[in-house]
Amino acid sequence: MILNINGLTYSYEDSERKVLNSVDLQIKEGDVMCILGPNGAGKTTLLNCMAGLLEYSEGNIEICERPQKEMSAKEIAGVIAYVPQTHTPSFDYSVMEFVMMGRAHNTSIFGRPGAEDEECCMNILRSMEIEHLADRSYINISGGERQQVLIARALAQEPEIVLFDEPTSHLDYGNQQRVLKKIMELSRAGIAAVITTHDPDHALLLGDKVAILDEDGHMTSGETDLITEERLRDIYNTDLRIMYVEELGRKVCLVPGIK
Repeated sequence: MILNINGLTYSYEDSERKVLNSVDLQIKEGDVMCILGPNGAGKTTLLNCMAGLLEYSEGNIEICERPQKEMSAKEIAGVIAYVPQTHTPSFDYSVMEFVMMGRAHNTSIFGRPGAEDEECCMNILRSMEIEHLADRSYINISGGERQQVLIARALAQEPEIVLFDEPTSHLDYGNQQRVLKKIMELSRAGIAAVITTHDPDHALLLGDKVAILDEDGHMTSGETDLITEERLRDIYNTDLRIMYVEELGRKVCLVPGIK
């Protein structure tokens, strides 16, 4: 088991509301877990707790059977990579320099990445078909390209699990499909993925596991059969349709016509 979460509870200091309320979740090698929920339900907060960026008040998280609270940030980074929803760089790094930052946990405090690290990063850029961006300014590439580079930086960590916070929210349709394809490739390579999304069809397309966070911070998790029209109505307060499309060989989520 890569990630084992039991009874996770989190509240912000200035609020009595439990953003996460006794959440249980297990992630093993190669899993793809899509997390659905309305705005403000705590999806990003959950990812931040998984990555060790927020300190939760109750429950526990184990990473590869080790208590997360006993692990250093460097040790966590050796297992978990995080692709944020948005990222604004502070300095004008080249794409290669930015991706090389993913190798930091393998480098000593006063050390520098070596030729082996550079080769690893270039191989990742090639695998994602964005090697032509290596010398470009990270600031001056498109939003879709930047999202791909963020994923490349995460893969440079050589993690066992990648956390994606709404990875397709700012992308055009073509780039959305490329990101989802990469997630499926990671799964086939044994790397687990946890994805927050507002698009139920992405969960149905990836077709592995799903978790649903409600507004009270409670979570229900299981197979994609959890995605029903009734549950979607509760989450999004609108009517959606789940249909099986023979030509695609899978269920899809559709929006009825707007009148």
